[in-house]
Amino acid sequence: MVAKDYPFYLTVKRANCSLEIPPASCPAKDAEEPSNKRVKPLSRVTSLANLIPPVKATPLKRFSQTLQRSISFRSESRPDILAPRPWSRNAAPSSTKRRDSKLWSETFDVCVNQMLTSKEIKRQEAIFELSQGEEDLIEDLKLAKKAYHDPMLKLSIMTEQELNQIFGTLDSLIPLHEELLSQLRDVRKPDGSTEHVGPILVGWLPCLSSYDSYCSNQVAAKALLDHKKQDHRVQDFLQRCLESPFSRKLDLWNFLDIPRSRLVKYPLLLREILRHTPNDNPDQQHLEEAINIIQGIVAEINTKTGESECRYYKERLLYLEEGQKDSLIDSSRVLCCHGELKNNRGVKLHVFLFQEVLVITRAITHNEQLCYQLYRQPIPVKDLLLEDLQDGELKTSSESVSKMDPKVRPTRYKPMTPSTNSSGSTVFVKPKKQFCVLLGRLEFLTPRDHS
Repeated sequence: MVAKDYPFYLTVKRANCSLEIPPASCPAKDAEEPSNKRVKPLSRVTSLANLIPPVKATPLKRFSQTLQRSISFRSESRPDILAPRPWSRNAAPSSTKRRDSKLWSETFDVCVNQMLTSKEIKRQEAIFELSQGEEDLIEDLKLAKKAYHDPMLKLSIMTEQELNQIFGTLDSLIPLHEELLSQLRDVRKPDGSTEHVGPILVGWLPCLSSYDSYCSNQVAAKALLDHKKQDHRVQDFLQRCLESPFSRKLDLWNFLDIPRSRLVKYPLLLREILRHTPNDNPDQQHLEEAINIIQGIVAEINTKTGESECRYYKERLLYLEEGQKDSLIDSSRVLCCHGELKNNRGVKLHVFLFQEVLVITRAITHNEQLCYQLYRQPIPVKDLLLEDLQDGELKTSSESVSKMDPKVRPTRYKPMTPSTNSSGSTVFVKPKKQFCVLLGRLEFLTPRDHS
């Protein structure tokens, strides 16, 4: 089973920054190629670039030009030896296009760097990373709007209501980050160094509270997007975008999830700046205050998003009979985890662990929506007992239970108080690691003698 705790608690790793020097070209070799070399033309494909309205942002203009170039016919003439070669039909698939890493010390005057201490250079690098991240975020959000939302609306691939559900309040986030980027640039000195950022962050961070509506909508947005991918037109459009250079091999959901990823990274970025800030620097106190502010905002949004996810799945539970309804489900505000397991007959079951009740369901399609039909009577957490199976208890042709990896060893649940609506125990074959870990958080006893 794949446990789906709320995704805000993710490990964020800093990308390694390096410079790559392209290999020198060989004019002599190119000169030997015959000028009348025959080239097989590409088959005609529909251009996506003309569906994307022009924007002022330079990166997006570059993206449109790249898209036009990637789907144009191959030219027979090559006057410029350093020009990028057009794609051919037999060309190998291009690798993921990543942004060039930028360092503060490589962007601004080297002479200034030599006048600063190693600690101060690291501080400037951390501040520059914050600023550069804002610039990249703004570019990605605008790209999601211009390359995905607007063309799908123009071509009627999705309705406006569906697009509003999937993209949520993404548009409203762009001005927030443009404001921070503008302020960071304003305080940057002509030599590229920045003296104080703490007061700016203390004043700006509270506006991130508006992220709660965007993040709370993500569960429903992801479900609708996955459902719409079953539509051939939607799948074809998204695939064309994925294969285009501008996407950097990222699908639409990667772009829609960027704001949440950025939000949880702010505490790490600010701590890095603080770590390289001297104790006697006035910025230190402001940075500590800013860290407290963003941690509070992330915790609040985490709570609201968790409650939104819980409501979403409760609304999609289908009851075969009235007696299956349980007040513990209705009163639950937190979904601890959920995921797919298999029983001893190989039936795939989707299990939900709410605050005070375990709900076992089967995923079905109802009214063109993915829903979860109850498979067993809900079991209150206080009445739940888990047991690891021993050799001889599970009839299988595979190796003995004792030799199995503990991560996939079969587990059996038992209601401690038998119910007339419960038909015995169920054996969950695998996996069980994450499930048992989360149950352990609720202080379950595993195994426990059953009397």
